[in-house]
Amino acid sequence: MPSGRISVLAWLFSCMRYNILILLFMYVSAFAAFGLNPQGSILMSDSDTITTQLDNSKSKKIKRGWNFGILPDVSYDADLGFQGGILTNIYDYGDGSYYPDYRQMFFFEAAYSTKHYGTLRFNYDTRHLIPNHHLSIDATYLPDAMCDFYGFNGYQSKYQYEWHHWSKNPKNMDTIQYVSRAFYKYRRDFFRLCADIDRDLSPHWKVNLGIGVLGYLTGRCDFARLNATILTDSTRYLNPDIECLYDKYVRWGLIDTEETNGGWHPYVRFGAVYDSRDQQACPTEGIYTDAFFTYSAAFNSAAFGNQAAAGYNHLRFNFTFRHYLPVYRNRVIFAYRIGTQNILLGRSPYYLNTYLNTLFIQRVLYEGLGGGNSLRGVLRNRILAKGYAYTNIEFRFRLYDFDLFKQHFYIGVNPFFDMGIITQPYQLDEQNVRKRINEANERDHTSDNADEFFSFSLSDVYRPHLSAGIGLKIAMNENFVLSVDWAAAFSRQDSREYTNFYVKMGYLF
Repeated sequence: MPSGRISVLAWLFSCMRYNILILLFMYVSAFAAFGLNPQGSILMSDSDTITTQLDNSKSKKIKRGWNFGILPDVSYDADLGFQGGILTNIYDYGDGSYYPDYRQMFFFEAAYSTKHYGTLRFNYDTRHLIPNHHLSIDATYLPDAMCDFYGFNGYQSKYQYEWHHWSKNPKNMDTIQYVSRAFYKYRRDFFRLCADIDRDLSPHWKVNLGIGVLGYLTGRCDFARLNATILTDSTRYLNPDIECLYDKYVRWGLIDTEETNGGWHPYVRFGAVYDSRDQQACPTEGIYTDAFFTYSAAFNSAAFGNQAAAGYNHLRFNFTFRHYLPVYRNRVIFAYRIGTQNILLGRSPYYLNTYLNTLFIQRVLYEGLGGGNSLRGVLRNRILAKGYAYTNIEFRFRLYDFDLFKQHFYIGVNPFFDMGIITQPYQLDEQNVRKRINEANERDHTSDNADEFFSFSLSDVYRPHLSAGIGLKIAMNENFVLSVDWAAAFSRQDSREYTNFYVKMGYLF
């Protein structure tokens, strides 16, 4: 959000620059989605196209056989920066009888972003290879040198935009308030190995079982690595080696010492699903709802420098309801999602509270709440609490269909509205927090002021986080969807600016 010192004209020009940049990357990504290599040859297979007759006497083109491509992975996320790499997505449509669903799918991605966020992932998914079963296997490694940390309980932790906003123009810098671009960051390497399978009980009801392990390596940022680039005046780093908010939480005792370096958490999951959607990737009608329990154990390896953490065993409950309503055939769809995640028994370390459990892995990482995978336009991991609820509401307009290189495409737009609230907050008692900070000040000869970091009003804990925006979709064969979303948070406490763009794959839900 521009300050009062910046004219409206300057702000519009700034937004225009971002729009042009994002559009350029959108065209590059769209070109990649067509399946062309640098020499211009088609990498996708020449799967046969067959035609069936619909009830409305209009033909529907479907795919059969194998369809694959080796594509450049070019994307953008307001929180993670520009990402470059390579991905492979291989679909087996079989004889075409399941289309637009596939028989099986293989996915591999390797990429790295300008904000030191890496992705190395393999995913296998089949809905029809094993009769009456859906199987998904996922192996993921995500190194993140600057993971977001804004404190506990959303609005109860104050967000100071000026403390980490660095500008190339010194006139736009408040040199007194600026602390470090990494002030709201910490280091987090994430590992995941999991398998989920469900069994059909009826045409719409399923029962699900999942097992896996989540691994976290956490700590303060590696400033020597982040400071590889020095400002042009050679006097200041983008990320001076200072005490970040994460370090303060550790020093104040708000993050237990057993949690500071991460740990390993094997889990088992059990739940039920009702699914009446007409297709998986781009539903036009139907309901999807699930309810499941996840029991996570806890043990910390010597490699993480921690003692045993059996006290972090816990049981979570998740519930999700998605509804897809056709307003005008498949051209206008009203879609919404409601979900919640809460701890029923035990306690969970802070880093696991950012992980949003899901039955089947379709995105590289599910985080809640805040960011392009949950509340678009809101800072990533802005709402860090033990339990929360959320909703996403959008209209999906299918504007134009066309064929290119034997592939079936359509272009669409989707205005949306997102909201998240806390249901299980951390207990940040004002008297206790002030006492901890004062004791740390005396012990470490610091001068932190609790009022700069916390709002102790109970209404701030349960105040909803709101955002809205619009997205552009370019879909190929109903499954491969390039998504370009722009969103803005309603509160200045939830967003660094109004230039929150996300270039990703697939619909949010």
